[in-house]
Amino acid sequence: MAGRWTAVGLRIAQSVPVVLGVVVISFLLTRALPGDPAVQFAGAAATPESIEQVRASLGLDKPLLQQFLIYCGDLLQGDLGQSVSTGRPVAEELASRLPASLELTLTALILSCAIAIPLGVLAATRPGSWVDQLCRLLVTAGVSLPTFFTGIVLIYVFYYLLGIAPSPLGRLDFIYLEPDPVTGFFLVDSALMGDWETWLGTLKQLILPAITLALFTLAPIARMTRAAMLAALSADYIRTARAAGLGRGKVLYGYAFRNALLPVVTTLGMVFSFVLGANVLVEKVFAWPGIGSYAVEALVVSDYAAVQGFVLCMALLFVLLNLAIDLAYSVIDPRFGTEAK
Repeated sequence: MAGRWTAVGLRIAQSVPVVLGVVVISFLLTRALPGDPAVQFAGAAATPESIEQVRASLGLDKPLLQQFLIYCGDLLQGDLGQSVSTGRPVAEELASRLPASLELTLTALILSCAIAIPLGVLAATRPGSWVDQLCRLLVTAGVSLPTFFTGIVLIYVFYYLLGIAPSPLGRLDFIYLEPDPVTGFFLVDSALMGDWETWLGTLKQLILPAITLALFTLAPIARMTRAAMLAALSADYIRTARAAGLGRGKVLYGYAFRNALLPVVTTLGMVFSFVLGANVLVEKVFAWPGIGSYAVEALVVSDYAAVQGFVLCMALLFVLLNLAIDLAYSVIDPRFGTEAK
């Protein structure tokens, strides 16, 4: 156990240069963005003097190195800066919007895993069957259909034609009150309050965007599950287990599926980290107040602090996700113990 925690500490230490590199690169790239935020926020009728005043208030009149040192000093104090587009601290904006993106992404991943993993296993055990063809069809559809198109179609069918879905205007319909913020996840917070009416309203609001995102994330998970299971079922240890007279369930789930989980977990981690920052199209279609849409809006108006805060937040989440994947490896297969790393 001590060796495992030592390896965890080593893994965290190895992530420090990555985070530092993200800080430097994000700072330089935001300064390379076209447009002048001082002109943007001074207004169309601003004079050169007022523009210079805005630039000085934003700290953009200082040399680049001095700006970077000031930025690093603020980071060490936990200050991500203030968004000039909203007037609020970036840390508060991210803290209020991150749970919305996490709730949507995690719900979509749970839904896609509940479908993709069993479907991939069935497709691998019955190659060429209708299940295998269905798996290939869903994978092709998930890769081919853009998320904004899928979302618009679902809204048109279930909201406009059938009228069984709520209006796609955020996390909760206006007839409900937001639950007291405990975790930031409306489903969890409303359940903790015992407000099941709000819980049901949150679930209804979450279904369509989660399905839209799940159709996109389902494809790589199902494809990797099928490929990993096919490789595991053709391995020598599976033939040995069958020759020893072990039951089909023991061979399939006790040996083949457990070994196939390693690449599936890797794919799941990659999909999660990608979708969390790239689900902006789904957030825009369903007016979901997540960090993806916030970052795009900040990018359009050259809001340096907001963009840098978003990039840093994604980097930290990616580091934590990689650490969780490493720990999951050692749980799934002891041969991938942390001492071996």
